[in-house]
Order: sequence, then structure tokens, then C-alpha cells
Amino acid sequence: MYRGHVAEPTAEPAPHASTEQRLADLEARVAELERPDPAKAGPAENTYAGHFFVLEALKERAPDDGSVVFAGVVPVEGAPEPVQWQYGRSVEDIENLDWSALAGNLDALGHPVRLSILHAVHSGVSTVAELKERAEFGTSGQIYHHVNLLVAAGWLVTRKRGRYVIPPERLVPLLVILTAARG
Repeated sequence: MYRGHVAEPTAEPAPHASTEQRLADLEARVAELERPDPAKAGPAENTYAGHFFVLEALKERAPDDGSVVFAGVVPVEGAPEPVQWQYGRSVEDIENLDWSALAGNLDALGHPVRLSILHAVHSGVSTVAELKERAEFGTSGQIYHHVNLLVAAGWLVTRKRGRYVIPPERLVPLLVILTAARG
């Protein structure tokens, strides 16, 4: 990041400088000292420091008609490594899709109970019995109805008998959709 030129501090201000100039010099020095140094910042401090790193990388690679990319790194409890996923398409590819054909996948997310089930599964709940312990999900029949719709749309899969998970290839897209819906 370019911050402009700052004069090296001297032990004594120039004797011929006006009070206003000396005050301006001091203010500039204090501002420089208080400004965080991105090179010294830790990873958490520097991650989004006003820099559109994803957009800058995308502009270097995007086709002339534009591109849309989303990506994420999501730690998953019990997994040896976080889910790392990215996906991108050119704007032309997206415009040429039959958008109405995507309604089923989006419709599965369009119910508060199904979103709550996905949230619970993401938080570690994995069986219908565990979901039934929470009153907000309703009866076993109602839970199975919602779970089956989520399975049919690919938002849930069974990894072991009766245990549901959000598949890794759907986790980041789900979080992106939720982030986009939040606005």
C-alpha cells in the first residue's frame, strides 16, 4: 500500500519553521506512527484490510464478458481439514442457463424449518432423532418430509446409516446463498 512520503523525524524541529508548520509536522508524524503496518499485521488483521483481493485476482483471469466466482474455507468439526471450495463461471455461461431449472434447488432452501435443519446439521446434529429433540422441527414425519426435500435437492446426504451431513461441495455454496440473502 502506498502511503506517500513521510520525512524522517529529526531530534529538533527546524528553528526557522513556523508554529503552524511545526504542528503540521508533528501531526503527520503521529498519524504515521498510528497507522497500522500491513506487513506487520497478523493474518486476522490483514485479511480484508480494505483490499478487494478476490476481485483483483478475478480481474486478471476473467473473460471479457465478466465472471462470477465464490469460494470459502470452512472448518468442520471432526474433519481433519477445513472444507476448501471455489467455483466460477463466465457471465455468458450464467446467462445461457435455464434459470427456471434451478428453482428446485432454491425452493428446498425456501422454508424456515429446512434452513433451521441445515443450521442444526452444520452445528453437529446428524440424526432425525436428534432433530426431534428440538420442538421447532415438529414431528418425526414433518422432519422426514423436510429432510427428504433437502436430500433430493442435494443439500443433505447420508454418510452413515441415518446420519445426515451437508456435503462438502454444497457447504460453501450454502453459506454464500445465506450471505447473499442477508444482503
